[in-house]
Amino acid sequence: MLVTADGQLTGTISGGCLEGDARRRAQQVMYRGKPEIIVYDSTDLEDDLEHGAQLGCQGEVFILLEPIDFDNPHNPLELLRSTYLLPERSVLATVLKSSHHDICAAERLLLTSDGALKGRLTDTAFTQLHLLADMHEAMLEGFSINAEYALDDTTLTVFIELIKPAPVLNIYGAGNDARPLVELAARLGWRVIVTDGRPGLAMPHRFPKTEAVQIARLDDLHQHVNSRGYAVLMSHNYYYDLAVLRQLADHNQVNYIGILGPRKKTDRMLQELALEGIDTTALNKRIHSPIGLDIGGENADEIALSVMAELQAVRNGFKGGFLRDVDAPIHNRNHQLKATAND
Repeated sequence: MLVTADGQLTGTISGGCLEGDARRRAQQVMYRGKPEIIVYDSTDLEDDLEHGAQLGCQGEVFILLEPIDFDNPHNPLELLRSTYLLPERSVLATVLKSSHHDICAAERLLLTSDGALKGRLTDTAFTQLHLLADMHEAMLEGFSINAEYALDDTTLTVFIELIKPAPVLNIYGAGNDARPLVELAARLGWRVIVTDGRPGLAMPHRFPKTEAVQIARLDDLHQHVNSRGYAVLMSHNYYYDLAVLRQLADHNQVNYIGILGPRKKTDRMLQELALEGIDTTALNKRIHSPIGLDIGGENADEIALSVMAELQAVRNGFKGGFLRDVDAPIHNRNHQLKATAND
């Protein structure tokens, strides 16, 4: 969560429970110019409801508050900004607690997939001997961890955070029903590209939240079908969707292909592609048809919600069922931390 000097908030840390108090404390941290860890403890339910933050969650929350120095090219916002357009994972290590005389809280180091490092920790020997190996492991295994280190008579706690690239959603079809899907995807941090063969629909001003709007007719689709990311076919033109699916058959990195419309339409397209010699058995494993979660969506906004919910579930490795049926903690389940091939 970003807090400005006048108390404006961007983002959230708890969905509303802690923001008011955290904002007040953040402004104090800005004034003092030093990072601080604050703890909200609701493990004693009765004491918390009477004297604490009234969370009622029966847990502990540790939050690092730090002032941002915009003169520092490696401040956290700039480091995060540098990861946004990267196609592969990055790992950001942030010191949370330290009794080490050379390493301070809020020091951080960013490791990108090509091995480049940004930022710095004062103690370079600790970085080389201990931290980098754990950062590489987090990148390889696809998880974030809190790591504890004991160095002589000092201790360190470092949050090693896996940063997945912003997912790319390729929407083939620029009709009116694509607009709420674009809005929702962009709001959730997806990079969206809209492609259509109709110049009257594929216009940037109709999709202001997209990264790009492309005009691609049938004869030049091969130049515009993206070989990465997630694909949604919703042109409402059978032959256009068929042409896109034909191109996607060769792009195995696109593991999600959602097709709007009845299953019989998809089956017909697969039959035609099979006659062309395409391995439709392998292709069908990547297809979601009918597209979306079963929430009873009828209008464009409801269908967009259904589609976007399925996309989020697939990206995070979940089935999209009711949380009340989950007999486990909601957060930090092991398979939640597994990154998909699309990322």
